[in-house]
Order: sequence, then C-alpha cells, then structure tokens
Amino acid sequence: MSSVHDPGTVGFLGLGSMGSAMAGRLVAARHRVRVWNRSPAAGVRLAEQGAELAADAALALQAPVSFSMLADDEAAQAVLSPAALDGPAGRLHVSMASLSPRASRELGRRCADAGMDYLAAPVLGRPAVAASGGLNILVGGRNEALERARPLLETIGARVWPISERPEVANVVKIAVNLQIIHALQALAESIALVEAHEVAPDLFAELLGATLFGGVVHRTYGQLIAERAYRPAGFTVPLGAKDLRLAAEVAEDGGVVLPSLPALQGVFAAALERPGAESLDWAAIAEVTRHPELPAPERRTITELEEN
Repeated sequence: MSSVHDPGTVGFLGLGSMGSAMAGRLVAARHRVRVWNRSPAAGVRLAEQGAELAADAALALQAPVSFSMLADDEAAQAVLSPAALDGPAGRLHVSMASLSPRASRELGRRCADAGMDYLAAPVLGRPAVAASGGLNILVGGRNEALERARPLLETIGARVWPISERPEVANVVKIAVNLQIIHALQALAESIALVEAHEVAPDLFAELLGATLFGGVVHRTYGQLIAERAYRPAGFTVPLGAKDLRLAAEVAEDGGVVLPSLPALQGVFAAALERPGAESLDWAAIAEVTRHPELPAPERRTITELEEN
C-alpha cells in the first residue's frame, strides 16, 4: 500500500456516476489512485479495479494531486473542509464539480490557507462520455498548477480548455454552457410537442433535427431522449438542472446581466419538480411539462406514469 504522501499517488473524492468514470480512467492508466466516497459501494467497485480505498476524505487529500467531483456547493464545502485539507504544503487540488463562483472562491481560499494550489476544472459531458475519455475540461487557476495537472487531466478527458487564471471563471463558463443546454431542452420540448400535436412521430422529428440543421451532440442526444421519453438512467437529474439554473441567475445578477428567458425556464423546472418521481429522472424530463401542461397538482400524474402511457 502506498504511503500517505506517496508522490505517485492521486486522490479522488466523489464517486457518483461521473466521478467513478473519471477515477476509473486514472486507474485504467495505471496511476495509483486513492479514492473516497461518502457511501462506500462505489469505492469498493474501483478497489476491485486496483484503486486504494481511503478511510476518510482527509487521507485522499493527502495525495500530492487530488481531484473531487462532488454534487454541489454544500457537498463540496462539507467534504473539502479546512480540517480535511490540512497537511503538507505543495499539494494541488482540482475541483471538477459544477459549483458556484462563490463556492469556488471559498475553496481556493481554503486551499491557499493549507498551502495548496487550487484549480477549478468543471467538465462537459455525460457519464458515458466520461468513461470513454471524451470529456472537455474547462480549467481556471494558475498556469503552473494547470501544467502540473495537465497529464492527469488529459487522461481523464479529450481536451483541456484553459479559461482564466482565476478559478471561479471556469465555473462561470460551465454555468453558461449548462444554460445553453437548458435552452436546447426547452426548445426541443416545444418543437416536439408541436409536431406531436399534428401526428408527426417524435422520433422521426428528432432524427430530422440531428441529421440536418441541429447536428450537435446536445440536440442529437436529448432530442432522442425526449422523443422516446427515455429518462432513465439519468445522466444528469432534474434537481441538478434546477441547481444550474439557479447558479445562472446568481451569475447574471452578479454581472448585471438580464436574462429575459430566465423566468420562463424557472417556471418549467418548478413545475417539473412538483411531479413525483422527477428527482430521479434525466433533466430532459422537463419536456413533459410542455407536453402535459394541463395536469394540475395534486391530480397530475407522475412523469413515470406519463412515460408508460
């Protein structure tokens, strides 16, 4: 077993579907990876592939370079506490989660207090893309820290995008990208509902979009999910989408930017989250709000029931 501060060890904290896929890339590339997760089952699966299990978050953070992929601001600030970050100077932590700029700045301060470098490196891509090494990684932080992390980042993803020497700016860019995806989800929902009302097969329409004017991965992937109502397994859930929409509102307010479509999108997510079962479905399931706006609470059926009908 590697020592606590073994210079060849990489730490990885947060082993949900995305984190497990990214840590798995490092394990497959024969790095010594020390993993930690609040629920142990995901760590056990990676240990079977060759990872080392850390007893607590602090032990994973003792590695010279560590990564985290945590669900939100609250989880990141709880796991990456000052006590957990305490240790030898000269370490580097890379947060790959979609966090608010405010939380990213706070984590940067905590790392600096612990004598650590800090990079914000949120990613673009779903779990299957992560598993194949196809992620795009948006990086904010000092160039020297980026170059130190680059070989590991290039193992995890397909392309590294240096955004700014201020870590939180990478989080702003990720929020802006996710806002664009949310717009695409709602546009797809409205267009598909429109053609369905005139008895056009939704899968044909989704294929038409992807094969002609909207050939990008977002329209192809989510168009098919919406057409087929294939919201399981969730690559990114409805509550996480609502979180990112809230972050977009915060970033817009901080920058003095007015987003005219924001209230409408917030209303769609609010309506989606009122439907029982939404919390476990892919965020593409917001399309059902447009397809079935006539269902008032509490009589409205669950999204699951709508999938089956």
